[in-house]
Amino acid sequence: MYAGQLEWGRWVTRLVLAGAIACALVSILVSAAFAAVVSSNINVSMTIQGECKIQATTNLAFGTDGVIDLNVDASSTFDVQCTNTTPYTVALNAGAGVGATTTVRKMTLTGATINYGLYRDAGRTQNWGNTTGTDTAAGTGNGVVQQSTIYGRVPPQTTPAPGLYQDTIQISVTY
Repeated sequence: MYAGQLEWGRWVTRLVLAGAIACALVSILVSAAFAAVVSSNINVSMTIQGECKIQATTNLAFGTDGVIDLNVDASSTFDVQCTNTTPYTVALNAGAGVGATTTVRKMTLTGATINYGLYRDAGRTQNWGNTTGTDTAAGTGNGVVQQSTIYGRVPPQTTPAPGLYQDTIQISVTY
């Protein structure tokens, strides 16, 4: 083989390789040029309805005492969480004591009772009962927990026999 033929062969090989690379590039570019993209949308939604929850409560404990000859005061709290802008009303029932009302509640022990009251204010002048617009507490939810305080008072009265006197009050939130 002559030197000229060898050079000619290398040149042809290079030309074939260059052509193959060019074809590959053109093929990629043509494929990319003809690639199609389609798109669509999805709607995302959630409906929030008005809701209130009682998140936590603390017990109302008047402690330990002897003769009930002075007011015995105590307080407890409860947490309400309502959706933002949801109006609500909080009511307290009369309790489980026989003959109890929302103005004179009764802790009991085997038929004996201790009278007490529950109030919406620290001065213990606003009774807390369950008549909407009269002795309930109203609020508007803001989406976070809102704490309320129940103020209790055992007034002076005839002291019953020693023992643990108890009652159960139901808190109701209407929204």
